[in-house]
Amino acid sequence: MHQQSEFLGRVNPSEMKSPMSDLKLVYMMQTFCLAHVFAILACVISGCASRPPAPEASSPIMSGNPVLSGWYADPEGAIFGTQYWIFPTWSARYEEQVFLDAFSSPDLVHWTKHSRILATNAVSWARRAMWAPAIAEKGGKYFLFFGANDIQNNQQRGGIGVAVADKPEGPYKDYLGKPLVDCFHNGAQPIDQAVFRDTDGQYYMIYGGWRHCNIARLKEDFRGFIPFADGTVFKEITPESYVEGPMMFARAGKYYFMWSEGAWTGPDYSVAYAMADSPLGPFKRIGKILQQDPNVATGAGHHSVIKLPGQDVYYIVYHRRPLGETNGNHRVVCIDRMEFDDQGRIKPVKITFEGVPQHVIHPNRSH
Repeated sequence: MHQQSEFLGRVNPSEMKSPMSDLKLVYMMQTFCLAHVFAILACVISGCASRPPAPEASSPIMSGNPVLSGWYADPEGAIFGTQYWIFPTWSARYEEQVFLDAFSSPDLVHWTKHSRILATNAVSWARRAMWAPAIAEKGGKYFLFFGANDIQNNQQRGGIGVAVADKPEGPYKDYLGKPLVDCFHNGAQPIDQAVFRDTDGQYYMIYGGWRHCNIARLKEDFRGFIPFADGTVFKEITPESYVEGPMMFARAGKYYFMWSEGAWTGPDYSVAYAMADSPLGPFKRIGKILQQDPNVATGAGHHSVIKLPGQDVYYIVYHRRPLGETNGNHRVVCIDRMEFDDQGRIKPVKITFEGVPQHVIHPNRSH
C-alpha cells in the first residue's frame, strides 16, 4: 500500500483522465476524419480534384489584309498542290510595268515572293503595261496569260500573250513569239484575260476592256482558238455595266460570271456578277458583291476566286486602295470570305482588315 500510495502521490490529480474523457477524444478524432473524407469525396465528385480548369478557346490565326507587301493589283489566285499562289500586276506607271512577280503560301498567312517570273526582256513584242496575269496548269506545264502594251487600236503591236514554265514560280518564256490576241474584236480591248476550265475539260478565255467582253474556246495546246458552231471565234457576252476584269467559275451546276465596274482609279471601283446555265450565257446582271467600305478601304475590285479543296468554302482575292491614298497606283491585294445564300446567289462581301483564317491544304485532297 505504501508503494502504491507513493506512486499515486507523483501524479497531479487534475491531469488524471476519466473514462468519459477518452470517449470524447475518440469521438472528436472520428468526426475530424469523417469530415475530411466527405470533403475529398465531394471534391472528386465535382471534378475539382481530377480536372484542371478548361483553357480559354484561342482565336484563329488570320491572314490579315493586305496579304502582300507592296503596291499590287489585279490578283490571280490559284492552288497548285498544297500551295496557294497569287499572280498580281505590279501597280506602277505603265512604263515601269515591265515584269510580273508571284507569291506563294502554305497557309494563306505566310507568303513568299518570287520576283520577276516574267519580264519584257523575255517577250520580244512586249515593252510595257504587263497586266492582269491568269494561270493554267496543263500537262505538267504552267501557262501564264498576260496583257502587254495597252494597245489603243489595231495598228499598235501588243495584246494578250502566253508564257510557259515547268514550275508555277517560273522562270517563264514566251510561248508563241507573238500575241495570242493582237487586235480588237467586238470592241473589246485585248486585256484582262481569265482562263476557265469547264467540267468537260474545255478551256475558255474570257477577256476584254473598254466595256466589252468576249469568250473564246482555247485549243488543246493553247496556241489558238476553236470556232464555235456558228463559225465565230470571239463571242461577245458583255453584261450590263461591264467595264473590265472578267472571271468565271462553276458551282452546283451554275456558271458565275463576274467583272469589275467603275473607274479603276476611283473609289467606286467594284465587282458585280451574273449567273447562267452555260459558260456562253446569256448573263443578266444580278448586282454588286464587292465595293468600298468608308471605314476600311476604297476602290475594291478586279478579283479572282479561290475554292478550298474538298470544301464549299470560297475566298475572293482582290485589290483595294487604303484610306487616304489618292495615287491611282497605290493598290494592295487582300483576301476575304465569299459566301452564297440558299438560292446560290453570292452574298455581299464584307471587306476586312482581318482577312481569312490560316488554312493548310492536306495532300491528295479532292477539289
